[in-house]
Amino acid sequence: MRQYFDLVYNGPTFELFGRAHLLALAIITLCCFSYLYFRNVWSEKERRTIRWIFAIAIIVNESALHIWSAYWGIWNIQTMLPLHMCAVLIWLSSYMLITKNYSIYEFVYFMGLGGAMQAVLTPADAAAYNFPHFRIMQTFIAHGLLINIAIYMTVVEGFRPTLQSFKRVFIWTNIYMIPVFFLNLAIGSNYLFVAGKPDFPTLLDMLAPWPWYIFEIEAIAFSIFFILYIPFLIKDWKQSPQADRQPAQPQSAFSPPS
Repeated sequence: MRQYFDLVYNGPTFELFGRAHLLALAIITLCCFSYLYFRNVWSEKERRTIRWIFAIAIIVNESALHIWSAYWGIWNIQTMLPLHMCAVLIWLSSYMLITKNYSIYEFVYFMGLGGAMQAVLTPADAAAYNFPHFRIMQTFIAHGLLINIAIYMTVVEGFRPTLQSFKRVFIWTNIYMIPVFFLNLAIGSNYLFVAGKPDFPTLLDMLAPWPWYIFEIEAIAFSIFFILYIPFLIKDWKQSPQADRQPAQPQSAFSPPS
């Protein structure tokens, strides 16, 4: 059992889209599709319980990573501060689940889905490990929960992004990048990967050298946000008798789903 918590893993290497990887992706996907059924089954009390389970699970899972890193002496401010976008959203999503805060939901939907899907498809930072080692299990649980939380809040709780959500998330994400860039210079870190490409293999290796790949990331992020917004764009277009009609406003954060 100890070998699955060791810092140095001597087992078989992680196989991208191998049997274990595909099984993990299938579990995450199946959970997301299950909400189409449960949204008509769960009462408000049961939905509140599910939100608390999600909130506690994602915090415990993320805390376990910090405890594991501290135990092995690899915790440091250059890599472990919760400043990467998914790490920020992990902590914020727990608050959003409890309070049903719509402003945080907007970021969880666009940034959580966009970033977490990339992380489970290509888990490069944990690829030195393999299932069932703690490090890669923690990675898939964290990002799988982010994906599920975004889908759950949309399908079960009745939240939805709007065109204004699209704009706000894109603008504020870029604003957030500015102080993180200067913090990287101050402490020698590389949060958000704006100081350079990461040391481990990622999709960024396919992009231009620094700093030009940052502009390419901007274009990619915009495209991903747009793709995530397309289902709601189509829905609004079909429901609107006039092409220039504005999208429907989101429900109140405390109103039941329609």
